[in-house]
Amino acid sequence: MQKIIGIIPARYGSSRFPGKPLIDIGGKTMIERVYLQAKHARNLSEVIVATDDQRIYDAVKSFAGNVVLTDSAHHSGTDRCAEVLSKVQGFDIAINIQGDEPFIDPLQIDLLCDCFVNEQTDIATLIRPIQEEETLFDPNKVKVVIDKNGKALYFSRSPIPFLKDYPKDKWLENNKYFSHIGIYGYRKSSLEQITQIPPSVLENAEGLEQLRWLENGFNIQTAESIHTNDAIDTPEDLEHILKKYFNS
Repeated sequence: MQKIIGIIPARYGSSRFPGKPLIDIGGKTMIERVYLQAKHARNLSEVIVATDDQRIYDAVKSFAGNVVLTDSAHHSGTDRCAEVLSKVQGFDIAINIQGDEPFIDPLQIDLLCDCFVNEQTDIATLIRPIQEEETLFDPNKVKVVIDKNGKALYFSRSPIPFLKDYPKDKWLENNKYFSHIGIYGYRKSSLEQITQIPPSVLENAEGLEQLRWLENGFNIQTAESIHTNDAIDTPEDLEHILKKYFNS
């Protein structure tokens, strides 16, 4: 039986919201809320926070959470996950859990874990059907096209595919589009490999690291989720969360 670990990368520095993991959300820090939600996922054998900041490390220890200090030179959460997996033995698969979604649905984590029942899956991620034109044409919302088995063919900031026979305001009526949900699962061997591959042409063009993996032949299996996560990227997002969940 495959053992799966959930890893929550957490940085203190953020250009839009410094100290974000330690903000108070209804009496708990954001990192604690993410950690507790992840602990409810039935497929995870362990959950651990990966951080390069002593303040976050101490905060996780204060609520008896598992935490590992990682190298401050890492450029991405993927690299941080790889370091943790090299230090913590006995796990076959790692789930990279976003540290800025305090109310992430544990069922989404389990859905991602289920992708690895297929031994051909190198990497897994989640997608959501697009219902609004605003999302379809927003370059900050990443889109993905998949094959008939749910394997990712390409990710883009542009709306894909292009429907040549229809005006853009009719695209959603005539084709199914998917947005990408930024949570990943990696088989251990795949994670070790992708962190050693230099940035690729497509990755640099779109600013999406998953294109590097596709360019180098890794299989990215997707699973469809309808759940919408509330991510906190700015102080304004925090205000929205507090009003939505705590009426404050």
